[in-house]
Amino acid sequence: MRVVAAVDKFKGTATAAAVAQAIGHACWELGHDCTEVPLADGGEGTLEALGGPNRTSTVTGPLGDPVQADWRFHRGTAVIEMARASGLTLVGGPEHNDPVAASTTGTGELIDKALDLGAERIIVCLGGSATTDGGLGAVRAIHAPARLRGVEFLVACDVETLFLDAPRDFGPQKGATTRQIRLLESRLERLVQLYQEMNGVDVSHIEGAGAAGGLAGGLLALGATLIPGFDMVADEVGLHDHLRSADVVITGEGQLDITSFEGKVVGGVVDLAHSAGLPVGVICGRIDPSAHDADAYRHIDAGVTSLVDEYGSDRAMAEPLWCLEQAALGLLRRISPPSSR
Repeated sequence: MRVVAAVDKFKGTATAAAVAQAIGHACWELGHDCTEVPLADGGEGTLEALGGPNRTSTVTGPLGDPVQADWRFHRGTAVIEMARASGLTLVGGPEHNDPVAASTTGTGELIDKALDLGAERIIVCLGGSATTDGGLGAVRAIHAPARLRGVEFLVACDVETLFLDAPRDFGPQKGATTRQIRLLESRLERLVQLYQEMNGVDVSHIEGAGAAGGLAGGLLALGATLIPGFDMVADEVGLHDHLRSADVVITGEGQLDITSFEGKVVGGVVDLAHSAGLPVGVICGRIDPSAHDADAYRHIDAGVTSLVDEYGSDRAMAEPLWCLEQAALGLLRRISPPSSR
C-alpha cells in the first residue's frame, strides 16, 4: 500500500516529524511505501513543518528581556513563529507572566529583520502567545511599514476569535485576572480606533483578528492577509499532491477532542481524505469523549487508536515513538490491501 502519514505533533512528547517517522517505520516493516508529511495548524510547530529554522536573532522578549528567537529565511520567504519571540513559554508560563505588560515587540523586530533582508513573502504563525497587546508592540517595532506593501504578507492561525474578544477568551490562560481582563478589553477598544485612524482598517469585525491576543488584528492593519493555518501548511508542503497517489492516510495528534475538527490538523486531513475517497485512520495520545460529537469523526473509517488506552499513560509518555510505531502496525494490519485502482 501507499501510505501518507500526515500528522501533527504530540505536544510535549514528539515532534510532527518524529511522529511521521515512527509511522514510516511501521510501514517499512510491513512492506508498504510511506510518504511522511509533518503538519501544523499555523501555531507552534508550523516553523518546523515548513522546513525548520535557519536563523537566530536576538529580539525583545514578551516582558522586555532579550531572547534568542529562531526563524527561517529561504529564497525570499520568511517564516516567523511568534511564540519564539513573544510566547508564553518564554516567561515560564501564566504564573510568571505579566499579561498587561507582555508585548509583541520581538515579533515585530523579526518582521523588520525579514524586510531588511529583502523578503518578498512573510508568513507569521500565531499561537502560544504571552500577549494581549493587540499587536501594538509589533506594529511599533516595524520601521518603515510602507515596505510591507510590496510583500506577500500572510498571517496563519487556527482560531476565529474577534479582536475585542481576545482578552476574555485567552486572558485567563495567560495569567490575567478579571480586573486585568477588563483593562485589556479597554486597551483593545482604543486600538480599534487607532488602527482605523492610522491605517483605515476596522479590525473589530474580522474573524481571527483576536488571534495571539490581537496580534492578528495589528498585522491586518498593516496590510496582512489572515489565512487558516492548516490550509496554508497543507499547500506549502504539497499535501494535496501526496494524497493523489495514496491508498491510505494516517493522521494524528496528542489529544483528540472536538476542537481537533475545528481548523486543526486531524480534522483537515480527515476532510481531505474523505473527499478523495481514501480510508483514513487516526493515532492520538489520548481521546476525549467530545471527539465523538464532531460530524467528521464518522469519516475516520480506518479507526482511532489511543496510545494511553492501548499502552497506558506511563508508557505512552515515556516511549511515545515505540507506542506510535506499534499503533501504526496495528492500524495497518486491520486495513485490507486496496483493490486495483
